[in-house]
Amino acid sequence: MSKSFASTFQVTPGKFKLADVDPADKCGLDDKALAKTQTDAFDVSIDEWQNKLYAEGKRALLVVLQGIDSAGKDGTVRAVFHTCGPIGVQNVPFKGPTETELAHDFLWRVHAAVPRKGYIGIFNRSHYEDVLAAKVRKLASDDVIDQRYDQINHFEKMLTQNGVTILKFMLHISKDEQATRLKERVADPTKRWKFNPADLEDRKLWENYMVAYETALNHCSTDHAPWHVIPSNRNWVRNYVIGRIVSEKLEELNPQFPQAQGWDPKTVVIE
Repeated sequence: MSKSFASTFQVTPGKFKLADVDPADKCGLDDKALAKTQTDAFDVSIDEWQNKLYAEGKRALLVVLQGIDSAGKDGTVRAVFHTCGPIGVQNVPFKGPTETELAHDFLWRVHAAVPRKGYIGIFNRSHYEDVLAAKVRKLASDDVIDQRYDQINHFEKMLTQNGVTILKFMLHISKDEQATRLKERVADPTKRWKFNPADLEDRKLWENYMVAYETALNHCSTDHAPWHVIPSNRNWVRNYVIGRIVSEKLEELNPQFPQAQGWDPKTVVIE
């Protein structure tokens, strides 16, 4: 049996090394213009499948996007899902938890944001911040972080058992590429709104974040919700890879428009 395209990027738990993935890898793509054209085709395909998923109303797809600051999460949403209409698609950009959210378990606000049946949901950052930023910034003890890996796995297993298919993508960029993108934000008045001086503090902790990512990927890449590490130094490569994986997953799910129930279209006469 031949390997699927998605499996090329899939994390094997317990064995994965982030350093083995070249963030500048072209993933076999040589023609940038052709890759962009194909990405547009994946985008159209996603929209067509999403219409059927929404009409069927029995299952959901959750796309999780994680990455260091400026890795391209917003850009991925724009490039891969821009054809999809607002009906049946929801994008949830997770920020720091509110006081109310902090008064609950760390998955409380996440569960409330899981897409309902018939929807594609996109998590722009996610519950993994609670084992990434929380670990690096020491917002929780090591014991608590260790417990969270298992809690995340159980949570995601429960979602899949209830009709939610999960695709998780880590957008992997190099430290040099991040520097280039942050400088562009500072230099371009139309991008300065994206820049947060606090990002520079996280940048100083780059190696700590890479260790935290590698640990989380190894603990939480499961059969029911595998992680995919996407080389993301080149936006057009990133968009192609994610667009293709999402499109192929929806094709595999194969949602269908429901048939008429309790009436025969042939007998309907509209005057």
